[in-house]
Amino acid sequence: MEVRIEKLVYGGDGLAHHDGQTVFVPLVLPGELVNIEFATRKKKFVRGRLERVVEASPERIAAPCPYFGRCGGCQYQHISYHAQLRYKADILRETLSRIGHVRWDGPVGTHASPPFGYRNRAQWKIRAVNGGAAGAPGIGYFEAGSTRLCAVDECAILSPRLAETFAKLRSLVASNKSFSAIDEIEAFCDGADEKLLLNLSAERLTESSEAIATALREAMPGAESILVQDRHADKFELFGPGYLSYAAGGFEYRVGHLSFFQVNRFLIDGLIEAVISDSRGRLALDLFAGVGLFTVPLAKRFDRVIGVESNLAAARDLESNLQSSGGASLAHRHMTAEAFLSHWHENPDLVILDPPRAGVEPETLTHLKKLAPRRINYVSCDPATLARDLAALVGAPEKPGPYDIRDIYVFDIFPQTYHMEALVQLTRRI
Repeated sequence: MEVRIEKLVYGGDGLAHHDGQTVFVPLVLPGELVNIEFATRKKKFVRGRLERVVEASPERIAAPCPYFGRCGGCQYQHISYHAQLRYKADILRETLSRIGHVRWDGPVGTHASPPFGYRNRAQWKIRAVNGGAAGAPGIGYFEAGSTRLCAVDECAILSPRLAETFAKLRSLVASNKSFSAIDEIEAFCDGADEKLLLNLSAERLTESSEAIATALREAMPGAESILVQDRHADKFELFGPGYLSYAAGGFEYRVGHLSFFQVNRFLIDGLIEAVISDSRGRLALDLFAGVGLFTVPLAKRFDRVIGVESNLAAARDLESNLQSSGGASLAHRHMTAEAFLSHWHENPDLVILDPPRAGVEPETLTHLKKLAPRRINYVSCDPATLARDLAALVGAPEKPGPYDIRDIYVFDIFPQTYHMEALVQLTRRI
């Protein structure tokens, strides 16, 4: 069928309509007339596969990556980078309105990143390229919409150190039998893009973890710490200190093998500054603190700061980072945000929310509204759950909630993809 693309939606697809059905198509741009082939047909929508662009948008460019369109890692390489930023801001605004009925007529500030070479962390899959157990092993990413391997020779969004690491891993996977059972490798680089933290996983190891770690250290002297997992035996073996030190925003953070950290090496400092912004006061709560990316710098602006983190690995890093910062006003709690708030009654000046993709639990938002902090800064990696949670805090025009939106920003943590990081700054109305 031939359809006219109306807009981009979160997830990377373009949206169109045809014969009363909603149509979703990847790799397109608003305004384009395209020929598509049916990929999936449901009762209320059709998912299409792009066959030919009949009328191209002036913002369409040639994707620099030869794997684009097959590899599932990127969705926007066919869009000029300036336009990517604008579309992401539009998608955020539309999602807040459609899902949360949250109207925002003010500007959505955008923080751009260098469009390539930005990732400090990557996860690669290892599979038989030719199919079957006897096929030659390849390393890369999953194909779009599948669990089939898209083996690649290079990846332009990786930092220089990660790109070098990937090249060496390709050689090891192809030539070293110690890696024959490994099916997933994750690499994380420090702030200087020098030292490496590596996670390797296999369903069942056929070689010793020591042999694997030795081969890695010989190929990559910068491998600071290596963690090898045998999933069948439910066993981890560690070679090294178990963490990297990452310098960001004028602070040093310990980041362990199983802890989350922001993946864009260029935007971390700016994100820290924007989240803590001009906030000052008596008490700040960081309710999804992770390793303490925001908790630690808040100590310079508040008399007391408490970081709350439920993940045990991240909570250990958080404790270490708070201790090394030397701030007597810093404390941490290893528990969920909901459990913490259910027993906390002191009114904070600032609350920072940086939840996982699932967003904030409704009970947590209920407790938070009772605490009535003066300001809330919400960092989100999913516009849909952000919209849902803002509906509880801001409300709709006909039924306002206790908070007003002060500012909204998009941090382009993930250029060339549909993913985005949003920061919404809220102030208490009542």
